[in-house]
Amino acid sequence: MRVSSALLFLACAFAPAPAQTQAPAPPPPQQQAAPPDLAVLKFGWSKERINWERDPFGGPVENFDEMRVRARNEKRIDDAKRGGGGPDVDRIRREARADAAILQAARNSRGPARYGFRYKVSFRNEGAKAVREIDWDYVFNDAATHEELGRHQFTSAERVGPGKGREFSFFIPTPPALRVSAYDLGRKERDGLEERVVVVRVLYEDGTEWRHP
Repeated sequence: MRVSSALLFLACAFAPAPAQTQAPAPPPPQQQAAPPDLAVLKFGWSKERINWERDPFGGPVENFDEMRVRARNEKRIDDAKRGGGGPDVDRIRREARADAAILQAARNSRGPARYGFRYKVSFRNEGAKAVREIDWDYVFNDAATHEELGRHQFTSAERVGPGKGREFSFFIPTPPALRVSAYDLGRKERDGLEERVVVVRVLYEDGTEWRHP
């Protein structure tokens, strides 16, 4: 993965040095870089929680499958009771406990709740040749200094026909930059970040390719 001041003031008691001026910050990067026949329509990222059913501060939250199985077994028990009860009720209760144990084992196998990051981009092929593969980078810069803070490289290996558009999505555990925590849910985690998508390589269906200069 490609990842990508000081001012020194001299003072003299008898002969002060002339004032120094700080060099201006470099211009902000372009929103996107791509070949002329491939348009970047939109892009964005989001943070998603995995295994959200597990609450670390309380009891487990029942998910849809568990609710459905529980409701089904409760109905079977009620039906057996209305039908006379006896051995059928005990058997259904044993089966319900077995179902609950299986679902609990499946829940435990998923591991604790954690966060991941989804990166999306939408392209439109505005050329006459079909696109077979696109290498693209999602780049994050400091909004004040324009210093590169993070870069994530992706390859979208799906056909995009002439005049067609397609959205690509990737889910990885790596945050946009080190300043974005995988666990902090603060609303200001995007502050100070500039975002852009850079197309690095385009492979066309006829075997020709375009590379970022």
